[in-house]
Amino acid sequence: MNGADGAGASKAVPVPTPDTERYWQGTARGELWIQRCGACGRSYFYPRGGCPHCSSTDVTWTRASGRARLHTYVISHRPAPGFARGTPYAIAVVELEEGPRMMTNIVGVANTPEQLDLDMALEVDFEPRGDQMVPVFRPATDAP
Repeated sequence: MNGADGAGASKAVPVPTPDTERYWQGTARGELWIQRCGACGRSYFYPRGGCPHCSSTDVTWTRASGRARLHTYVISHRPAPGFARGTPYAIAVVELEEGPRMMTNIVGVANTPEQLDLDMALEVDFEPRGDQMVPVFRPATDAP
């Protein structure tokens, strides 16, 4: 049985849907894919059947650069199920180079306010989660 702190739990495994299947196929290859609207030209995340900006269904998939900036974060000291080993951890919103923002975790750096500078350059990495690969972000190796 899992402890009250979730120490024995596993992290949740994402389940692809028809709208997200292409996204998860990309993450399995170590690629981050987002959608772009053919009508208004805006890129967006999370995957869905129509553009959240203009409602067009003229949507294509495009490979994102994997570069981002840290937009905001919160440091969690109370782990969600499966996250006890990595406490504290950052629950972050990053802004992709292409414009959309996505929620993720920050890895490869101490999750402290001294190490997590807003607007810091980040790059995508992938963490295995069951049979899926989940995008996480780490400080960019080419950052000044």
